[in-house]
Amino acid sequence: MKHLSQRDAFFNRIYELSIADKDVVIVAADMSAPALDKYRKDFPSRFINVGIAEQNAILIASGLALEGKKVIAYAISPFITMRCLEQIRVNNGIMKIPITIAGMGVGFSYENDGPTHHLIEDIAIMRAIPHVKIHNLTDSVMAAAYADIACNTTETNYIRLDKNVYPSVYNPGFDFSEGMAMLREGKENYLLSTGCMTHVALEIADTLSQWGINMGVIDIYDFPINESILLKMIKGAKKLLSLEEHFLPGGLGSHVCEVLNDHKRLIHVKRLGLPMDRGYCYRYGGREVIRGYYGIDKESLLRTICEYVEKER
Repeated sequence: MKHLSQRDAFFNRIYELSIADKDVVIVAADMSAPALDKYRKDFPSRFINVGIAEQNAILIASGLALEGKKVIAYAISPFITMRCLEQIRVNNGIMKIPITIAGMGVGFSYENDGPTHHLIEDIAIMRAIPHVKIHNLTDSVMAAAYADIACNTTETNYIRLDKNVYPSVYNPGFDFSEGMAMLREGKENYLLSTGCMTHVALEIADTLSQWGINMGVIDIYDFPINESILLKMIKGAKKLLSLEEHFLPGGLGSHVCEVLNDHKRLIHVKRLGLPMDRGYCYRYGGREVIRGYYGIDKESLLRTICEYVEKER
């Protein structure tokens, strides 16, 4: 079975929805994809390429949304978010104009393009803006489901599309409304992961199981986190670990700690992600090499996690 990329699954579904809904519009910042070729050919008046002008893409998308259009602003992820931060803050945060921002190539997806193309700060940045929801996609099934959300939204959605192709974690028809899912049942230890790192978390949980260590896995794909669902899922937990391909401040681990603190839940959390003191990475050789620089390659993670969960056992 051939697995689709998140991008292809997302835009294939956007195409299907556009057949019946003439209000769907794509605004791209000099960015295409094979999945968009048919869209551009069949709906030429609803595909707008603004060139290398991401800030303009957000402004045009917001203007079209004010006229009742259902707009997807699409570009390489660091440029459609951080380059456009003020436009998103004003148009979509302050003015509450609902658009969908689809960023291609999050985390270390563009592994050999250097730190300008590595997007490892955006969850912290985007979740600081009110009225913007972040969706960190895990697989192509989720990507197709969030295309429906993009075309039926009353708020701004930021969809993080990973460039790599991953096996499906979810089955078609899965209800993603809770913002997270329990993928492996746990007892006392839970690994909370997001995006591409959920695939790593599942591999680690399988390995730990062979070593006699039980590790639950919870995939958190929506931010802000659904607090009541998270607290329900981790009931009885003694140790939590968060796992993300993102700088530690403001990311998944920080968000989890905020939720626990606000609800006076005393559970120790070990945050696994990109330490700030490591800065940006200029190493080449693939994604796992870059992860190794930050200590979140699979071998390093297994060592760190074993030491953490075995302590005081």
